[in-house]
Amino acid sequence: MAFDGIRQRLGAIIGGFDAAQSHRRLRDFRASRAHVNTLIAGAGETITARARWLARNNGYAAGAVEAFASNVVGDGIKPSSSIADAAQKEELQKLWLGWTDEADAEGLTDFYGLQRRAARELFLAGEVFLRLRPRRPEDGLSVPLQLQMLPSEMLPMDLNRELPGGGTIRQGIEFDGIGRRVAYHLLRRHPGDMTDPGLAGETVRVPAAEIVRVLDPVEAGQLRGVSRFAPAIVKLFTLDLYDDAELERKKTAAMFEMFITSPASETPREPAEEDLEVEPGQVVRLDPGEDVSTPATPDSGSTYEPFQYRTLLQIAAALGIPYPYLTGDAARGNFSNTRVALLDFRRRLSAIQHSVIVHQLCRPVWQRWMDLAVLSGAMDLPGYDRDRRAFQSVSWLPTRWDWVDPMKDASAEILQIEAGLKSRSQAISERGYDAEQVDRDIAAERKREAALGLDFRRPGSPAQGPKGKADGDAATNDDHDEADADETGNDDTKPREDR
Repeated sequence: MAFDGIRQRLGAIIGGFDAAQSHRRLRDFRASRAHVNTLIAGAGETITARARWLARNNGYAAGAVEAFASNVVGDGIKPSSSIADAAQKEELQKLWLGWTDEADAEGLTDFYGLQRRAARELFLAGEVFLRLRPRRPEDGLSVPLQLQMLPSEMLPMDLNRELPGGGTIRQGIEFDGIGRRVAYHLLRRHPGDMTDPGLAGETVRVPAAEIVRVLDPVEAGQLRGVSRFAPAIVKLFTLDLYDDAELERKKTAAMFEMFITSPASETPREPAEEDLEVEPGQVVRLDPGEDVSTPATPDSGSTYEPFQYRTLLQIAAALGIPYPYLTGDAARGNFSNTRVALLDFRRRLSAIQHSVIVHQLCRPVWQRWMDLAVLSGAMDLPGYDRDRRAFQSVSWLPTRWDWVDPMKDASAEILQIEAGLKSRSQAISERGYDAEQVDRDIAAERKREAALGLDFRRPGSPAQGPKGKADGDAATNDDHDEADADETGNDDTKPREDR
């Protein structure tokens, strides 16, 4: 403490950084120097509990969670294998598609639904765990593997101790002597689930190789996740209380239609048996001396909506969610500034898709799934054991985001392809599809149309082929050259200087 005092006095004398001074404006600004792990150990469980409460009871919070999950995952981040053999790739993709319906150990959703649930938990609690569950052949799965999702509360925050051999357990995570994660000590029962008859507080050691952990750390060395609601909880809850108070005030004021004032009497009057009801156009006769007055109901005032708007802007910035997505209010912005906000939002989500969801969730699941697919005989890949990495090579394709005007978006993409700025395969991949599979589907569709004498392609479309020729009647270079010469009177095949 003495050293801190000397350092503060020295800083006051030297100056330089106003943000480090202790003058009047910053006298009460006392930032903690504790490491993020210490802060999360003391406050993480409370923050997560409050975030979950808000998501259950506050409309803005619920909307933020859904906006994040639906935009990060959408219909699913799907794999496209890089296996060179087309037949093997098609068989592998078909096997994966069938397994996705069996992936959830609870049987509530498919693999892409688990991705969405993981994104929700990432937003709410800052982390989520999925346990890889190998299954027996008699379970009848296409590939003997399922995933069990476990919330962050299943890993006790207060489990810390040293282990023989130099290992340690920190916040439920077991590390070896050189700092590698080797196991997770998970609770057998959720600490807040009173309906589970399991033993409360009992833990089980699960090797790290059997756990898929999704975490987006905000600081270096961070062990446990922290809710994305952390910087917005105070304002969300306080704004909710303010809205409730305003609504209650208006409701109370609306209960009183009128007040009747009567002169004081020497003998108390009997209370009226019925309240006086007022109807439109009604003429009410009063007793002598009685007067009627209506309450002056206070309005919300001209500052109510601007105050709410500015507060919600701060909440949206804290959550990283655009204001229209948070509130459903799309009337305050034009197309241009809304597009700018969405571009920034989608750039952030793209980083989360590839560095968090794909890297931490999709990649390890794909690797374990392929291992078990080969070992169980569900997939025959000769040489897999010798070149495992090459066989497991895959591209993960997120769902493409669409704009309000898809016609302009599609036209711009066609121009980029025609100008050589991007390939057709790249454009298809950005839409979340596998280019080779799309080409096979198109070829099969064209063959079926030809057999039935149908052609649904737009006249003049590049899909009809050069000069409107039918599929299979490929135009030769000579055909193009003769056509060019006939139409222009020049031979376009000759160099310009020879014409």
